[in-house]
Amino acid sequence: MTLGDDIMANLIYIEAVAIVVVAIILERFIARYLKQVSKRKAWPPHVTNGLVLISRLLIILGAVVMVMRIGGVPPDWLVAYSALGGAAIGFASTRTLGNFIAGLFIFITRPFQVNDYVRVDNVEGIVEEITFNYTKILTRSNTSVSISNLKILDQNIVNYKSRGGKSALYCYPVELAFDHSLTTSQLEKTFNEVIERFAKRLARKPEYVQLRIGAFDRGYAFYLYVRKPQDIFTVHPAFVKEITEAWERERARGK
Repeated sequence: MTLGDDIMANLIYIEAVAIVVVAIILERFIARYLKQVSKRKAWPPHVTNGLVLISRLLIILGAVVMVMRIGGVPPDWLVAYSALGGAAIGFASTRTLGNFIAGLFIFITRPFQVNDYVRVDNVEGIVEEITFNYTKILTRSNTSVSISNLKILDQNIVNYKSRGGKSALYCYPVELAFDHSLTTSQLEKTFNEVIERFAKRLARKPEYVQLRIGAFDRGYAFYLYVRKPQDIFTVHPAFVKEITEAWERERARGK
């Protein structure tokens, strides 16, 4: 081995060490930055950890490629191994990665958050958890339904939380139809009596509007306001029961 070869080998070694050192410093800087942003934005731990892991893997991959390149590994080999590794990883984790990215998208755009009352397609309930792959929703039947984040992005999402800061309420609509056995004034008088009773139990006095009128019935939408999403589970059926019973009594009285 000649002196020139020794110098070249030492230079390669120094470059490799420098790459590793820079990679370590960069990884720590990015991880610290992401944790600071996470703390400031109040991100969930799983989102922060996922971003730190992804950045770490990308830095390691970049450092390995650079070390191999200065070590004399032919570019064709790098391309071949990168393509093979990428295909293997992509084939094995396309859906998992897609769900993870969808979870990040849900968190960033915030169509809903944990503890919100939502309806996703035909699933309705309280958001319990948003994980890498799934969003868990607690339904009225006290069962937990897990929906993949990819599927959620393809569905219509209804969030019943009103946008009003810390004191925001949950506005839950209830649509009911009534026949024409009572006049409009009689019907709405019945509504108002039930609403006055519920005004003391809810965060805000319920409201209603007439949606439609047909040959056989009239449709109304009632809006119930609660502070806790769990209250929707109990308030909704209780309100429907009372409004129906009051309407039936008034109708029977008029016969």
